Amino acid sequence: MKIALIADPFIPVPPLNYGGIERMIDFLITGLKKRGHETILLAHPDSVVPTKLVAFGDQQSPLKHFHNILKVNSLRTFNPDVIHSFGRLAYLLPFLFQNIPKIMSYQREPTLTQIGKAMNLARKNSLYFTGCSDYISNQIKPIAPSYTVYNGVEIDKYTFSTEVPNDAPLVFLGRIEPIKGTHNAIEVAQKTGKSLVIAGNIPPEYQSYFDQQVRPHLNEQISYIGTVNDQQKDVLLRNALAFLMPIEWNEPFGIVMAEAMACGTPVIGFNRGSVPEVVEHGISGFKCHTVAEMIEFVQQIDQIDRKKVRDEAERRFSSDVIVENYLEIYRQAIKISSGN
Repeated sequence: MKIALIADPFIPVPPLNYGGIERMIDFLITGLKKRGHETILLAHPDSVVPTKLVAFGDQQSPLKHFHNILKVNSLRTFNPDVIHSFGRLAYLLPFLFQNIPKIMSYQREPTLTQIGKAMNLARKNSLYFTGCSDYISNQIKPIAPSYTVYNGVEIDKYTFSTEVPNDAPLVFLGRIEPIKGTHNAIEVAQKTGKSLVIAGNIPPEYQSYFDQQVRPHLNEQISYIGTVNDQQKDVLLRNALAFLMPIEWNEPFGIVMAEAMACGTPVIGFNRGSVPEVVEHGISGFKCHTVAEMIEFVQQIDQIDRKKVRDEAERRFSSDVIVENYLEIYRQAIKISSGN
C-alpha cells in the first residue's frame, strides 16, 4: 500500500519532549515500512522520520490553514492508496470529493457538527474515523463510520521493573493544570505519607495555578522536576510505586498510562474519559472516583502484580498491535471504497 500520513504542524515527529501523538505517528511509519508499505508524511519541518517528508510552512501566518490545505493537496503526486490524518479534519478537504479512502483519527473531543458536514461533502464510502478510545469513537458512530484504535507505545523503549521498594515514589506526569489534577496527586501524597515526583510542562496560562496550588507544597516529600525526555521518563516511571491519574476531565486517552504500564507500574486513575477502558481494575491498577478512594488504593498497591501490568501493556498497547489495527482499517476502507 501507499499511505499518506498527516500530522499536526506544530510539533516535530518524533518530539523531543511533549508530544505523545507524534511519537505514535513515528512508530506507525516505522511499522508500516517494516511491513513493506510505502509512506509519506506531512509534518513539522524539523521532523526526522524514515520516510519522505513534506514540511508544513510558517504557522505564524494568518493564512496558515489555507497554506496547510495546499500542502495536503501536494500529496496528490504521491498517488496514495489511503490518506490518514492525525491533524485537522479540514486538511482532508482537497480529497473529500475523491474516491481515495480517508481516515481521520481523533485524539481529542470530536466536533460532531464538522464531522456531519464532512460526511455530507465526502464521496460515498470514502471517509472513515477512528477514536483513541471507545469514549471518543462512540460519540462519532451515530453519524459516521468510526472505530477504536488505542494509542500505544514502543514497548521495548521502556524498562520493565519487576519490583520497586516500598518507599518508591508516586508519580504524576502531565501538563500542570487543574483538569490534570496535580493538586489531587499532592493531596494523595500528603495523606498517604508517600513521596511524590511531579513532572511535566507548565502552560503559561496556568503558571498562577502552579504558583498557588503546587509550589507551596514542594518539599523533601513532594518534588517538581520539570519536563522530561524519553530517557528520563523511562527512569521516572519504572522506579515508581504507582502512576497517579487524578484527572478532572474526560481525557480521551492518556498515553502516559500505557507508558507506565510498559514499565510494570500500576495506574490509579479517576474513572473518567478513557481511564475505565485502559485500567483493568485489580490487574493493571485501580479505578476510583474520589481522592479518598485513591488514597485507599495507594495503600493496596502491593496487591498488583507488576508482571501482569507489563503483560497488559504488551497485549493491548504495544506499537505492533496498534500498527496492525490501523492496517486492518486501511484494508477495509480500500475494499469498501473500491466498490463505489
